[in-house]
Amino acid sequence: MPAPGPPPAQPPAATPLVRHLAGRRGVDVSRIHGTGPGGRVTRADVEHAVPLSKVRVSPLARRIAGELGVDLSGVRGTGLAGAIRAQDVRREAGRAAGAQPREEAGPRPREEAGPRPREETERAAARPPAAARAVPSPDLERRREAMRQAIARAMAKSKREIPHYYLSTTVDLGGALAWLRERNRDLPVSHRLLPAALFLKAAARAAGEVPQLNGFWTDDAFVPGEAVHLGVAISLKGGGLIAPALHDAAHREIEDLMNALKDLVTRARTGRLRGAEMTEATITVTNLGDQGVEAVHGVIYPPQVALVGFGKILDRPWAVGGLLGVRPLVTVTLAADHRATDGYTGGRFLTIVDRLLSRPETL
Repeated sequence: MPAPGPPPAQPPAATPLVRHLAGRRGVDVSRIHGTGPGGRVTRADVEHAVPLSKVRVSPLARRIAGELGVDLSGVRGTGLAGAIRAQDVRREAGRAAGAQPREEAGPRPREEAGPRPREETERAAARPPAAARAVPSPDLERRREAMRQAIARAMAKSKREIPHYYLSTTVDLGGALAWLRERNRDLPVSHRLLPAALFLKAAARAAGEVPQLNGFWTDDAFVPGEAVHLGVAISLKGGGLIAPALHDAAHREIEDLMNALKDLVTRARTGRLRGAEMTEATITVTNLGDQGVEAVHGVIYPPQVALVGFGKILDRPWAVGGLLGVRPLVTVTLAADHRATDGYTGGRFLTIVDRLLSRPETL
């Protein structure tokens, strides 16, 4: 009799749930090297084995990968169902460059580096305030230049690839400002609401009601945002512009939105923003009224499909109920991507903003 051969190879151990997931993902469990106890195939093993063509990649992650030259086939996603997110791409880019991810790179703040020697402390006390020292460091200059170049690339790409259309409307803020004065009457100065809070809340609510303007254009299709993450354009003191996100802005109370805005501006100008705030905005608002600008015709930040602008509040002649008087007016503009929407949809958005600002008690 012939000698018995080796026993047939047993398929890797995997739970029914993992096998079901592998079937849905089109992955052959027998070809997976399990990393669980005893070589068991885990859910993470299956997700990692999914072909790239079947892996979800966020629009922002795909854009960043193109800018940084990252091969998405080598990126392990940490999002839902193995989706590749922007932070995964940045982490891979940092690994390829032999550096840490941006959030972890750079020296720790001096406050965390322990006490300084007495002589250094005394020298620091004798120095003039930072505002009086107008000579920026070479490293700061390099960061500013890199930011300006990144903004230039994004804006050039936007104007080159996005067919913009622009709409504007004039909103009477008489009722809104009266409501603000009454609301702020008994509040300390540090807790008072500013018109900017009304603008942000109205834009976020309108984006929630017109979801075609809240999301991304990617792979020749519109992908709606999961929530209204409102990008807020913030100018940095040393030059440059960023637009971090106020998350879930449509459902936040207006006082919470005001506090979040103050906090966001402070952290943006001190370099303490979180990664998600820099990557997840679904629509952006820019308010240049404090610079004396009457109307803003902005450039959409890809892959978003819309940008809302608020100008300076001006007292101008305005007819109400057939009677002419002087009213506080603001010009609200919309720049939108004609591939995703048309003027009718953009007009609906501005009409909703007008309605909400005319009835601030509903915000």
